Amino acid sequence: MWNVLTLDGYFEGAESWELDWHNDVWGEELERFSLDQLRSADMLLFGRITYEGMAAYWQTAEGEVADFMNNLPKLVFSRTLKAADWANTMLINDHAVPAVLKLKQEGAGNMFVFGSGNLSATFIREGLFDEYRLLIAPVILGTGNVLFGHGLSRQTLKLLESEQLASGGVILRYAPK
Repeated sequence: MWNVLTLDGYFEGAESWELDWHNDVWGEELERFSLDQLRSADMLLFGRITYEGMAAYWQTAEGEVADFMNNLPKLVFSRTLKAADWANTMLINDHAVPAVLKLKQEGAGNMFVFGSGNLSATFIREGLFDEYRLLIAPVILGTGNVLFGHGLSRQTLKLLESEQLASGGVILRYAPK
């Protein structure tokens, strides 16, 4: 899992795709981290809402990050989408958990879930994440969509690594205990 969160736990503002606060942490260090992460990725996984926003943005974006986002294989999990037209995207209308379990058993390599709060909650409940990567932005929104507010049960994690960015953001990497 990779997500950017505010200090008060929101991964987007009160409106869907209200992410202007990401600019507070974006810079050379985060771009380098993002590229390293994308280089290690074999596949990206999205829920419908995140997929639609990412596809709309990245299909017209330029640069090295955009090249990775557009060229990497992607899965979108949705019961309502009829088609997925972003390059290298496969649509899965069935249950996400069995599909991901199969990919993990096949040794599909590094798969990242970006955003996708509902999909992430499903994967957390099923114990599918091997690692949580979070960037805590030095921002308090006061309202928005919380990533970990979906009736999850208690889980204990171990810190693998932390890195402070010049922007004041902190990248945290955790694994399940």
